[in-house]
Amino acid sequence: MSSSRNFQKLIFIIHKFKPQILARVLSFDIGKKRTGIAATDPLRIIANGICTIPTNDIITFLADYLSKEKVDLLVIGNPKQMNNQPSESVKYIKPAINRIKKAFPELPIVLVDERFTSKLAFQTMIDGGVKKMDRQNKALVDTISATIILQSYLESINLNK
Repeated sequence: MSSSRNFQKLIFIIHKFKPQILARVLSFDIGKKRTGIAATDPLRIIANGICTIPTNDIITFLADYLSKEKVDLLVIGNPKQMNNQPSESVKYIKPAINRIKKAFPELPIVLVDERFTSKLAFQTMIDGGVKKMDRQNKALVDTISATIILQSYLESINLNK
């Protein structure tokens, strides 16, 4: 069989089984003052930190992001204590979630246990060689935490398949 014909067969196979392009998933690590944000690639393979914004700007950020990117799911860190009870920070996370639900009722929201994400984020920075002065940047910790929350979600859905 000629190489030209093999190439045509390969193109046919790739075209027939090409992966479906999906919408992104956004993740939020909501804090009292700041919110870390991460997003998946369109194929939902990897989580990437995007930025940290003031918590009061979540709706504005989402409106802008949704005007540029297709998103069909929000993953939000759900803070719990070691005994599995909600932590005190729920008192400012719930109002933020309610604002998101009111502004974007069509977007489903999944809550993901966020215990230890800040500690994991800090350890990630140490392991990554981030200088001590830069590790004190709480906005960076929040963005990395949102990325860990999202990666945790992605791993959980892959395990359930």
